[in-house]
Amino acid sequence: MSASGLFISFEGIDGSGKSTQVALLAEHLRAQGRDVIVTREPGGSDGAEEIRALVLQGDPDRWSAETELLLFTAARRDHLERLIRPALSAGKVVICDRFADSTRMYQGLSRGNLRNTVDTLHDLMIGVEPDVTVLIDMDPVEGLSRAKARQGIEERFEDFGADLQTAMRAGFLALATEFSARFRVIDGARDVDSVAKDIRTAIETELAKRA
Repeated sequence: MSASGLFISFEGIDGSGKSTQVALLAEHLRAQGRDVIVTREPGGSDGAEEIRALVLQGDPDRWSAETELLLFTAARRDHLERLIRPALSAGKVVICDRFADSTRMYQGLSRGNLRNTVDTLHDLMIGVEPDVTVLIDMDPVEGLSRAKARQGIEERFEDFGADLQTAMRAGFLALATEFSARFRVIDGARDVDSVAKDIRTAIETELAKRA
C-alpha cells in the first residue's frame, strides 16, 4: 500500500513472541538510521485504544464474533487514518503488531466462520494490506502456556483455550499460502536471537528491493 514507506505486520498465535520481535526489529532498523513507527492492533490511535479495552478484556463470551468484527474494523479504520497512512506517506517504516490477518483468523474462521464477511468489510472500509507480513509459527500448547504466564488483564482470547490456538495456527499457515507474496513464515520454536536474525534477513531483503 505504501508509496514511500514500508508497512510491516507481525502475526501469530498468542504467546508466539511477536511483541518481543517487533521491538527487536524496530531497534535494528533505527540503528540503521531509519524512521520507525511501532504500533499495534487493536489500538495504535486514541479511538482504537478505547476499543481495544472493549474487545480484549472481560468474559470470553462478552461479544459475538459478528460484533467483534465490527469493533475491530472500526478500530482499524481509525488507526489507518490517524497513524498508518500519514507515517507511510512520510516515508517511515511502520511495524504493526497484528493487522487484518488476525481478524481473518479470530472472527473470520476460528470463531465465527465469517471469512467472506471479513473480506467484504475489509475491502469496503480498509482496502489495504501490509507490504510484508512476518508470521511467527509456534506450537499452540507452547504458545498458550507462554501467553497465560504473562498474567495480564488482556486475556479474553487466551481464555478460549488450546482448541482456538490450534485452529489459529492452521489458519495462519493457510493464509501464508494464500498470500505468499507478502508472508514470511519464521520458526518461533527457537531462541529469541535466532528468530530475530531470520526476521532481520527477511526485512532487509525487502528493503533492498525498494532501494
